[in-house]
Amino acid sequence: MTRSRPDSSDAQHDGERAHVVGIDPGLNRTGYAVMSRCDGKLVLHEAGVVRSTSGGSLAERVAEIGSGLAEVLTEYRPQVLAIEQVFSLTRNPKSALLMAHARGAILMTAVGCGAEVMHYTPTQIKKLLTGSGKADKDQVGRVVQAELGLDAPPSPHDVSDACAVAICHLHSHQDSGRRLSA
Repeated sequence: MTRSRPDSSDAQHDGERAHVVGIDPGLNRTGYAVMSRCDGKLVLHEAGVVRSTSGGSLAERVAEIGSGLAEVLTEYRPQVLAIEQVFSLTRNPKSALLMAHARGAILMTAVGCGAEVMHYTPTQIKKLLTGSGKADKDQVGRVVQAELGLDAPPSPHDVSDACAVAICHLHSHQDSGRRLSA
């Protein structure tokens, strides 16, 4: 397991509970973004990728994703984990099944760390951020860059997408990051 933090902001972890961790799930790379809202502004505490070892068994790779994410969740103790819901069963059933394994590890880890889990479809995320449910990854990245006041869009796309998931949740739920309605 490799946990990398290529896009951490200058915001320091202050020991308080972060409001949300956004997740872009993947078996090879799982993007994550730890965010909160402070004085009405979005604050990016950390963003990066949890990588599994290529060539490892499915069980080893799933365990690495869970373990890497557990490090992040233990450090930041989020109230909410917002995760992108993936729909590719009809287009690529094998990929969907592999993704289901990674999602299972992520969900189990989140619940084990006491985080409420919220699911958002790619269309919901894109529509909220860009106004179009069909926006491409570059458009989403530019909106994330603007929302967070970054010099460049987060990279790789796994990180940008995780930031987008967290932003979607924080804009959808205006109190301390928790879900307001069903």
